[in-house]
Amino acid sequence: MTFKLLLSERKLTSTLTISFFVLFLFAALIDLSAFSEFIAKLSSQASATFGQFWQWLMLCNLILALAIAFSKAGSLRLGGLPQANISRFRWLSMIMCTLLAGGGVFWSAAEPVFHFISRPPAFNGTSDNETAVVQQALEQSFLHWGFLAWAVLGTLATIVLMHAHHVKGLKLRPRALLAPLFGDRLENHWFGAVVDACSIIGVAAGTIGPIGFLASQLGYSIESLTSLDNTLSLQIVLLLAIVFMYSMSAFSGMDKGLQWLSKVNVLGAIALLVCVLVLGPTQFIFGTFTHAFGDYLVNFTALSVGDFNTEWMQGWTWFFWGWFIGFAPMMAIFIAKISEGRTIRELILAISICAPIATNFWFSALGGTGIYFELTQPGAISGPLSGAGLPAVLIAMLQQLPLQVILVPAFLLLTTTFVATTGDSMAFSIAVVTSQQSTPSKWHRLFWAIMLGVVAAILLLAGEGSLNALQSFIVITAVPVSLLIATTLLCAPMTVKRMLDERNVHENHTLIACD
Repeated sequence: MTFKLLLSERKLTSTLTISFFVLFLFAALIDLSAFSEFIAKLSSQASATFGQFWQWLMLCNLILALAIAFSKAGSLRLGGLPQANISRFRWLSMIMCTLLAGGGVFWSAAEPVFHFISRPPAFNGTSDNETAVVQQALEQSFLHWGFLAWAVLGTLATIVLMHAHHVKGLKLRPRALLAPLFGDRLENHWFGAVVDACSIIGVAAGTIGPIGFLASQLGYSIESLTSLDNTLSLQIVLLLAIVFMYSMSAFSGMDKGLQWLSKVNVLGAIALLVCVLVLGPTQFIFGTFTHAFGDYLVNFTALSVGDFNTEWMQGWTWFFWGWFIGFAPMMAIFIAKISEGRTIRELILAISICAPIATNFWFSALGGTGIYFELTQPGAISGPLSGAGLPAVLIAMLQQLPLQVILVPAFLLLTTTFVATTGDSMAFSIAVVTSQQSTPSKWHRLFWAIMLGVVAAILLLAGEGSLNALQSFIVITAVPVSLLIATTLLCAPMTVKRMLDERNVHENHTLIACD
């Protein structure tokens, strides 16, 4: 009886998800070296097989989303409300903070500098002029954190989910993405539970990794700024503080904790951006952004679908695409929850155009400042990078600026709150799916918030290789999720057509009633 209850359709998604992480932790604790090697090999095979498919999927997703936005369907309103129930600033704040997350702070400083020092293969054979190399480093970063990345996280999938949930009455779950093809047949089917579980595992892996790595990065930062050693105990304490922060936010609810945290994040990011622009190489930042962004637009298609060095693509572009695709279904659920009353055009333009441009400028400010100091003081950034890896770049860059005593802790706090926002929102989305309630209870939200932190803590205790294994596993989980996201290329147009038909029927009924 207990076994049947555990594996009932209602419980199957949670059972599959929790069982996966138990097995993952068990394998990591038994033989971490062999397990990491196995995961790395599987990840490499997955990206080599599906990498180019992901490139085309990302590009087609963006093109189709923009086509819908600028069509007559763009004026269609989502969620069944006559107007949005969340202010535009709060809405954009939650989107920016959740999707950009801590990676936007960490990678915005590290990635452009890395590409400047080690030129991406896409630009082999081009000009070696110093200015060109700087712009190319930013171009590559713009690709990874630009239009393609943002569009896959919340455009077509969100449209399909919102119509399936608000009009067709289906529960807000990843399986609802298949509703235009299968109707409600997957609502109580085991295959639907598998679809949901794959999506949860993908987003959980993509969330747990940054939580654990943030604890490691904060430990390194504290060691470089104080006399404290970056010990495992310090990292665990920092991890507990991070988990406590976003767990309390998740417990308080989306209309309180998450909205407040997002607002603070955006205001803090704007304030720190202004500080960098004023205290840093202002002219250099604006100049490189303008030229690099222009070149990015010119080379957009070639960079998006280019077939470059396989090993490099596995470590960079294909890894990022796997990471973002893995997030997509659950992120779409979150965006669907906060976008009721928005038009399709407003949704798509905000996510796939406005947010990427803001992100790219943010990368130019932080990454461009790091490149500037490396140019003017060779070794100032590359030295810490070669000695301590990518986490060292942000600290090394900030230490070159005036008021570093204030800026370094402020940026570390911002990174922490960004990651906390992602942990909060993803715990909410997972709770929505597993509870089968559009507004899950605070205890359900708290359970998944703590669960993400517990897994991250155990992986930290198991050793750094276990977090690396989870990072590699992100690419593996992207394989089934990418097939699900690929269906939106068909399901989104089908959904939009039905929405247009429904509007026409409603308008005809209104005219008849008036007559």
